[in-house]
Amino acid sequence: MSTQSSRSKLRVNCFSISLDGYGAGQQQELSNPMGVGGMALHEWVFPTRTFQTQHGGGTGGTTGFDDDFAARGMAGLGAWILGRNMFGPIRGEWPDDQWKGWWGDNPPYHAPVFVLTHHPRAPLVMAGGTTFHFVIDGIHAALNRAREAAQGKDIRVGGGVATLRQYLQAGLIDELHLAISPVLLGQGENLFAGLDLPKLGYQRTEHVPSASATHVVFTKRAS
Repeated sequence: MSTQSSRSKLRVNCFSISLDGYGAGQQQELSNPMGVGGMALHEWVFPTRTFQTQHGGGTGGTTGFDDDFAARGMAGLGAWILGRNMFGPIRGEWPDDQWKGWWGDNPPYHAPVFVLTHHPRAPLVMAGGTTFHFVIDGIHAALNRAREAAQGKDIRVGGGVATLRQYLQAGLIDELHLAISPVLLGQGENLFAGLDLPKLGYQRTEHVPSASATHVVFTKRAS
């Protein structure tokens, strides 16, 4: 591995959770990708200028703390890592290559994306600089490949909850930004269950409330 690529930080940005710690609701499926009630977690980001520019192609949108964090989340990235559920609703063997993600022909990543899966699939080249690579040999292999692809830029773990938990448990995430939305889900996928963040070396370094969410940043202490 090159010296340049070793400087990449592994980041989580703009990951929305409920007041009771859930990052997705139950019953995730094609028509309900975030599970029951899960879409409400992200209402803080939808109106922002950053989101509108990326997903709507327009130039409008709100500014302020929410937009500041959304913009920070996209800055300096050279690669992404996603869990398979973040890529799509299909489980088990890939039946074919027809499913190409939730985002249409031009996904918002514009960089190599490494998707964790147990089932091989050929790389998928999309418009706008996004290529999905399917990694079958675990979180460390995905991170190593992402570091090489990022060429010194940072790597962002986009989710979902199970993927974040694996990287946190391994102490591999350098910076974790959570957007705590003012909603209760009651059940679903809980980010914190069984995780001892202080013991894993994480400390709170930022805490910024906005009208729509509370932004909290945790940073991994140097070992």
